[in-house]
Amino acid sequence: MPRVIFKFDKEKDLWNNWETVNYKSPWEKKRLSKIPVLDEICKGKEFKECKKEIEKFCKPMHNSPLLPLIIESFQKAWNKINDKYFEILKKITGKPMPFKKITGYLTTQMRCPYDPKEPSFMVSMFANIPYALKICAHELMHIHFHNTDWSKVEKQLGREKTVDLKEALTVLLNLEFRNLWILKDKGKDNEAQQKLRTFIEKQWKKEPEFDVLLDKCVKYIKKKNI
Repeated sequence: MPRVIFKFDKEKDLWNNWETVNYKSPWEKKRLSKIPVLDEICKGKEFKECKKEIEKFCKPMHNSPLLPLIIESFQKAWNKINDKYFEILKKITGKPMPFKKITGYLTTQMRCPYDPKEPSFMVSMFANIPYALKICAHELMHIHFHNTDWSKVEKQLGREKTVDLKEALTVLLNLEFRNLWILKDKGKDNEAQQKLRTFIEKQWKKEPEFDVLLDKCVKYIKKKNI
């Protein structure tokens, strides 16, 4: 069974702070950075220009004695649902997670990107346990999709629309996994995304076959040109 290992990497967190300030979401108009001081430090600058200032700002959090406790808490909580999560993921997609180990890096940001190749994802150290578990599950589903069905779908839709579909597919977390962490995965605050999520939910309830669902989604996206 795959395992998720939680860690902290200062360099990755510094980068995520910089990138979050300068990142533009393809779905949401609101800015993802919620820290005005970091906006002043990072906005419109290269990472190497402001790295030392970011490090100075984050130092109290990076040196906090709570950080190891948060890592331990996330690890213990995820371990409770690890096997069940990957069991369900394999069951509904028909494909196992193609990695034995995935790393969950804590970040001081609320934005939690993922790397499908390492593989790894980030989870906010300020998240409560149920929310942290939901973030983990969401990002793990992205990593799985990237390494199983991405290339097939991208050939039909192109990269941008494949990204849209990848994000919308997380609505399945609410239908098949939700009892593992209680909270609902709401998806992106975007009308086209919400309509696609509604379509996926309806089609899954009619016919819970993942490959069939992907074919339906490809046709829907092409027809609606979303």
